[in-house]
Amino acid sequence: MYVARTSTKIPISKQTAAQLSKAVAGFSQSYGLASTLPAQCSRQFSSTSRTRLRDFFPEPEHDGRIKKTEAAWPHPEFSSEQMREKVFFAHREPRKLSDRVALAAVKLARWGMDTATRYKHTVSAPLNPSDSTSIVKANNEPYYMSERKWLVRFIFLESVAGVPGMVAGMLRHLHSLRRMKRDNGWIETLLEEAYNERMHLLTFLKMAEPGWFMKFMILGAQGVFFNGLFFSYLISPRTCHRFVGYLEEQAVLTYTLAIQDIEAGKLPSWADPKFVIPDLAVNYWKMPEGSRTMRDLLLYIRADEAKHREVNHTLGNLHQTEDPNPFVSEYKNEGKPHPTKGLETIKPTGWEREEVI
Repeated sequence: MYVARTSTKIPISKQTAAQLSKAVAGFSQSYGLASTLPAQCSRQFSSTSRTRLRDFFPEPEHDGRIKKTEAAWPHPEFSSEQMREKVFFAHREPRKLSDRVALAAVKLARWGMDTATRYKHTVSAPLNPSDSTSIVKANNEPYYMSERKWLVRFIFLESVAGVPGMVAGMLRHLHSLRRMKRDNGWIETLLEEAYNERMHLLTFLKMAEPGWFMKFMILGAQGVFFNGLFFSYLISPRTCHRFVGYLEEQAVLTYTLAIQDIEAGKLPSWADPKFVIPDLAVNYWKMPEGSRTMRDLLLYIRADEAKHREVNHTLGNLHQTEDPNPFVSEYKNEGKPHPTKGLETIKPTGWEREEVI
């Protein structure tokens, strides 16, 4: 038999055989032949079974000496009260031509992402940006989203959101080397932002695996986005930071809508108390016992996006080569409100230069 010839010519270790058996068993359980054939006719954004939307990737099996690797940038602690009361959608009105260019670019990127991920929600815009409960209530329209569709959007969003911080940090690092001068604390914050966005992506990848079509879309989007930001940052860093600030506004809106959908019972799987979020998220955000639901996870991620919004809008207000990073600086009057890494004094539309320098 063919199997017999293969086994004599290609010996397989017990560990490899066990891994192959797990893979075949998992594949058989998630995909039957009858359900797989029709799925090939549609675009494969995700190859995860509809009945299995969590803990897709098993823990790595190895006998090494490393037990755990701590996060390079420990996440600041956010309280549940801060995330509920101080984080909401807000929009900074454009004041200069560069602001209008950045906002137009974000609207174009938003249209492209909505088209690529087939995103359609009954709520598309906030009523009053200054109010945390101002999201427009949907009319009597059918609900188009689902847990699967939200994951597709989250994965695509986070795969792109991790690019700007890395590009800006890299270019400022090289600029500091060329000028042989310090960067005044900008590089660390920008790289930490990219790291944080990647942790968002890794968390969602624990719940679903992208299909071949989505991987192709991410590859193309990352190539265009990286190169576009690279040259744009060389020309106008201020415009790029404003662009990221507007982009993060849309991210806050996206997660706000998802949280509201969970609270409204429109996403039953995520509203189920038995739904278990990945341990990766629990360890990174140091989520306390009793606050480890999908809603809690999205609250943490939304708070991160709100901080990125604040940071980039603030950096867009500063002198790019002279001013220090206000989010890592020490202030003479610590009692006066000032930028921090936490949510104590968050300012959604950014701090003006006169307030921090």
